[in-house]
Order: sequence, then C-alpha cells, then structure tokens
Amino acid sequence: MPNDRMHPLFDLLRRLDAGRWHYTMSRHRPDSILVSITFVGERAEIDVFEDGHMEVSRFLGHEDVLGGADLAWRLLEDHHDAVTD
Repeated sequence: MPNDRMHPLFDLLRRLDAGRWHYTMSRHRPDSILVSITFVGERAEIDVFEDGHMEVSRFLGHEDVLGGADLAWRLLEDHHDAVTD
C-alpha cells in the first residue's frame, strides 16, 4: 500500500526493489530523475518529476541477436551521423 506522504519516486523504487527488478537511475533534466527498467522483451523509462507526476515510455521488442561487431560499429556511425548533421 503506497504511503500518501511518500514521494512517488520512493514508492516506485520500493515497488521495484520488492519485485527484485533490475533498474538504473539517471538524471538528464534538472526537474526529473529517469528510472530505466529492463524486462524480458521490454524496456521502460519512467521520468519522475519534482512535483510527483510520471511520464512513461515503453519499448517492446524481441531479444534476437541481430549481428556482431560490424553491426555495433555501424550503429555508432549511423547515430554519430545523425548528431553531426
């Protein structure tokens, strides 16, 4: 049962810990903390804001191996080109 006085970030972390799910936290914006969670076949990003609201993005897909080192280098090149254009 969530604690009404608990900030939603701490409620989220408590639930993730209770479920024994692996997650990472990072900060890319001054007003939110990003919690990234990886499940089998899915990744989720939950931005938790200072005011307590959350924004969730889900990335669904398979976990097939699509290539090796050549694909890794090509991905980096493709994304580098997109940033430098």
